[in-house]
Amino acid sequence: MSRFFKLIINIVVLAALLFISQQVWAQNWRPVRGGIPFGISGMALVGQQINSLDFLVVHDNKQKNQGRLAIIRIKGKNQPEYFPLDWQGNIELPIDLEALTSIPGKINSSFIALSSSGKAYYIRLERSKQVISLIKEFNLPEIPQGSNFEAFALQNIEGKLVAVWAHRGEGEQPAIIYWGTLDLATYQITPIGSANLKVPFPSGNIRHISDLKVDPAGIIYITSASDPGNDGPFQSGVYVAGYLGFRGNKIAWRQNPQLFPLYRFDYHKIEAIELVPGAEGGAIVATDDENLGSYVYILGGSS
Repeated sequence: MSRFFKLIINIVVLAALLFISQQVWAQNWRPVRGGIPFGISGMALVGQQINSLDFLVVHDNKQKNQGRLAIIRIKGKNQPEYFPLDWQGNIELPIDLEALTSIPGKINSSFIALSSSGKAYYIRLERSKQVISLIKEFNLPEIPQGSNFEAFALQNIEGKLVAVWAHRGEGEQPAIIYWGTLDLATYQITPIGSANLKVPFPSGNIRHISDLKVDPAGIIYITSASDPGNDGPFQSGVYVAGYLGFRGNKIAWRQNPQLFPLYRFDYHKIEAIELVPGAEGGAIVATDDENLGSYVYILGGSS
């Protein structure tokens, strides 16, 4: 057999292997819904059973006839199920919801969603009725002009209810992580500090923080994403950004001095992350892929 035909055969075999590997890789991403109105911009765990996970998710929609929240169910290796939720009562719908967090001690029933402008919505989920009821609206403290918030999370750290939120940043403009304490009785956040942050990946059309979550040890996980337009192509990364803990009587931030992506993804714009405890858990990310809709992916999951 001539060298030319051997080369052709090798190229064909290699292409086939690459195609198969791409198909296997693609199967790890599970489509939720297609189209811009179904992009996922925040998520929180609401139910965990053997081989099944339920999440409350928010959409960054702005029109009256578009959904704001839904539940997605991931069961085994099946494609996610999608259950839209209604807002209870005749209230003005939120505009551009970009983040969602459960409230420690009230997991599965009460949550806080955040819009890009910094308006927070303390909400209650009534799963039996498939509705969301609004408890209280309030604003983030001391909002700088030009802020565009994409992340908000709560965690109990050494007996304090700590709030962490972030302006996304863009290009050479860094993201800004803020932290403080939240008093649920008064709906007041007492700001404590802030820090700038820029990630090394992605490099183009970058939003340095597209979402974040805090684990009980105070470690902050962030997602970053590139957004060149409604048709992509997108890229995303997942990072450990740093650590929040007490120094004396004050909550202090220690930033990771050498940021590197724990995971990096092509073709998807990650805008939501949640931490799932236990042996069957892991971190789960969800996307707002604009015209391509939404997908979910379990980092480290068995499925």
